Amino acid sequence: MNKLTIDLESRKVVHQTSDDQSEYAFDSKEAFELISDAWLNAGWDTKHVYSFSWLGRPIIQLPEDMLRLQEVLYKVKPDLIIETGVAHGGSLIFFATLCKALNKGRVLGVDIEIRPHNRKAIEEHELFSYITLIEGSSVEQKIVDNVKSDIKENETVFIMLDSCHTKDHVLKELYAYAPLVSVGSYIVAADGIMNLVVGAPRTSDDWKWNNPKEAALEFVKENPNFIIDTPDFDFNESSLEKPITYWPSGYIKRIR
Repeated sequence: MNKLTIDLESRKVVHQTSDDQSEYAFDSKEAFELISDAWLNAGWDTKHVYSFSWLGRPIIQLPEDMLRLQEVLYKVKPDLIIETGVAHGGSLIFFATLCKALNKGRVLGVDIEIRPHNRKAIEEHELFSYITLIEGSSVEQKIVDNVKSDIKENETVFIMLDSCHTKDHVLKELYAYAPLVSVGSYIVAADGIMNLVVGAPRTSDDWKWNNPKEAALEFVKENPNFIIDTPDFDFNESSLEKPITYWPSGYIKRIR
């Protein structure tokens, strides 16, 4: 059993499981985290993230994830942002926006299939001059080599993995692309939320283990040059400590 009761009159939140029952004040961080988890689940059911665009292109990302991502990118200031998984191109345009604002950097997008209407829209976008598109499987060696060839000496590289989200595929991407990440920068495995929404529409039972979060945890366990490092809030006058995210344990930082 996993039951959450929100009482707006008494301003209490009660969380009941098979083993325990806890009660929290409505303005506590514990209540906020429980409500946020429920909200994320409801958002999955309703396809909440399918309701946003960035400068004209659908982005299919949780807005808080993108806002916190720009905090990281502002600190890292990468010369090259690599993203696997292009879809409609909204994230590529988001990254290109930051490159233009910082007057630094370019973006490389990799996808096994870039649909003609999406390619056309991306190539016609005002910020396309910052973007290079590569079509092919992100884990195929010739594609990986193509990406490597675009990296210039001493460049700072940041990588976003948002293509196929099976554990096996993400692990293959991590082993292929993590060596390209600069020390102090990150490779981010998106959509580790999969294990939290099992049982909802558009899910499978194997998502309990077959997801990017499990790939990230296994990768850092086997590769001591990397750690899971969810960035701290740059600014925080709240009582909160954890982000609301689709990417739990997704920030993998290269430390040496």
